[in-house]
Amino acid sequence: MSVAVICTALLALLIFGLGLAVSTARGSTRTIVGYAAADPADRLHKLVRAHGNATEYVPIMAVLILYVGSRGPSTWMVWTFVVATVARYLHAAGMVVGPRLDQPHTLRFIGAVGTYLAGFALVVATLVV
Repeated sequence: MSVAVICTALLALLIFGLGLAVSTARGSTRTIVGYAAADPADRLHKLVRAHGNATEYVPIMAVLILYVGSRGPSTWMVWTFVVATVARYLHAAGMVVGPRLDQPHTLRFIGAVGTYLAGFALVVATLVV
């Protein structure tokens, strides 16, 4: 099994795991849609935003990873797959475990920077393979 397939599966797991966490939190708070209040410290609010953010970035990253992975990627490209995947998990963790969404969190920052750097690297890799 290739690193590209494993990273893509892990990214999909992140989306489905966050979705399940949102559904579970909705059930426990009896909130069918949205969140009770736009409170940046509210657990459901944080989960909804973490899931939403992941669904904005993960699909295109997965497509790029699978495409580059299918073209005989070089070592730096394979490491970029791993960095992209780790960055998305760090970002989600920073959003969920941080005390509030309106305050910076180290994991969220590292995940965001890693997402942008890996994303641009995947675009370059797509053009050169």
